[in-house]
Amino acid sequence: MNPANSNASPKGDREAILGRIAEALREEAPRHHEAPDKPAPLSVTAPFREWLPPVGKTRKDQIALFAQQSEALRTEFRECPSEAGAAKHIAALAAELGWKTIALHAGELTDAIAERLPKTLAVLRVDSGYTKGALESCDAGLTECESLIAQTGSVCVTALSSGGRALSVLPPHHIVIAQKSQLVNDLSGAYELLAQKYEGGYPSFISFITGPSRTGDIERILVLGAHGPKKLTVLLIP
Repeated sequence: MNPANSNASPKGDREAILGRIAEALREEAPRHHEAPDKPAPLSVTAPFREWLPPVGKTRKDQIALFAQQSEALRTEFRECPSEAGAAKHIAALAAELGWKTIALHAGELTDAIAERLPKTLAVLRVDSGYTKGALESCDAGLTECESLIAQTGSVCVTALSSGGRALSVLPPHHIVIAQKSQLVNDLSGAYELLAQKYEGGYPSFISFITGPSRTGDIERILVLGAHGPKKLTVLLIP
C-alpha cells in the first residue's frame, strides 16, 4: 500500500484495535456452556452505540431511516403500493438490464410476484431442484426475509424464509420483497422476532445482509460484488 494514498496511520489503527480488545478482555465472559447473567455493561457498548442513528417511534420514521441507510449502502430501496407494483418494478429492471432468468423460492409474497412477471422472463424455482451452475447463471434471485432493520439498513434472511442458503448469494442481483410489518428498529428487535418465531429451533442459516457484497481490502478501494450479489434491491409493500 502506498502511504501517500492513506489518511490513516497504521500504528494508530493498531493501537485502537488492541485497546478495544484489552477493554473487552477486562469483562469476564461466561463459560461456553453457561448463558450470560447480565448484558454487556454500558462502558463497553456505549462507544459503539454512538455510531448508530436513533430510530423514531413511528412506522414512517422506520421507513425513512431504512431508506436513508439504504442509500448510504448503495441498496436500491423502493416502496411499492402492492404486490402488483413490486412485480411491475421487477419487470422494469428486467427490461432495463436485459434479464432472461430470475430464480425464486415458494412463498406467499414470492408466489404472488411470480404470477405477475412477464412471460418473457424465465423463472427458476429452487424448491423444484437446481444445479449450482443454473442458479449462478440466473440474472437475479428473489427472496422473502425475516425482517428489515431500520437502524442499520440490514435485511435478515434465513434458510427457511429465503429459499435456502444459495439463492440470496449466487445470482448477481438479489431482490428482497418484504412487508411493512417486518420492519424493526434495531438488531435486538430482529433477534427477538427470530426467538419468537422459532422458539429455540433455529434454522441452519441466519444472515444479516447490509448492502451489496463488498470489500475494501486492496488499497482501501471499495469493490462491489466481491463475495456475493453486486446489487441489492429491497421492495417494501403494505
